[in-house]
Amino acid sequence: MPDARSAILTRLRAGAPATVTPPDEDFAPVAGIGMGGEERLARLRRAMEAVHTEFLDARGADWVPAIHAWMVAQSLPSLILAPRTEPGRRIAERWPGLGAGPRLIPYDRPLAEWKAALFAENGAGLTATLGGIAATGSLILIPSADEPRTLSLVPPVHIALLEVARIYDTMWQAMREQEWSRAMPTNLLLISGPSKTADIEQTLAYGVHGPKRLLVVLV
Repeated sequence: MPDARSAILTRLRAGAPATVTPPDEDFAPVAGIGMGGEERLARLRRAMEAVHTEFLDARGADWVPAIHAWMVAQSLPSLILAPRTEPGRRIAERWPGLGAGPRLIPYDRPLAEWKAALFAENGAGLTATLGGIAATGSLILIPSADEPRTLSLVPPVHIALLEVARIYDTMWQAMREQEWSRAMPTNLLLISGPSKTADIEQTLAYGVHGPKRLLVVLV
């Protein structure tokens, strides 16, 4: 048996290519390779808005008061954030000076210590993103210890910051330009809209397994 196993593994290793590099032209008919920045954004918005994603354009302005004003208008009571991230620190510094509004809740404890309170909150969770994919209308999130995926999965509303300059034609382009091969993420989320599911009668429901609303803040 050891000899047979070694022979099989040897043949597999000999036949496996060293790298897999799909040519960009394979994606061109679907993705529109070579799109300009505004065209990428328009394509991403069309795809995401088709599945009930909402957008807040904060380009050219301070996105912190823009989010504050939007949350006040939506009567959202709280914002859960990652205090050790750059967006979390920026919100914590600016929020108190914006007047009455949603209270800030830092995600600074292990989940087990405040699970009941977290799931009882009827507010929003805020995350950064690594960019967007125009071809599929998706956001790229790589959760970490400082910004756990709970922030994008548990609160009824997920608010995601998206740098317009980091919208890519395809996922392959994002992987290549961000050099994921140097440090592959251990956990990757691709989010295209709020949580939705359907029963056997094909009745669509939002928010059953995650946030019922997704707001993408363009910065």
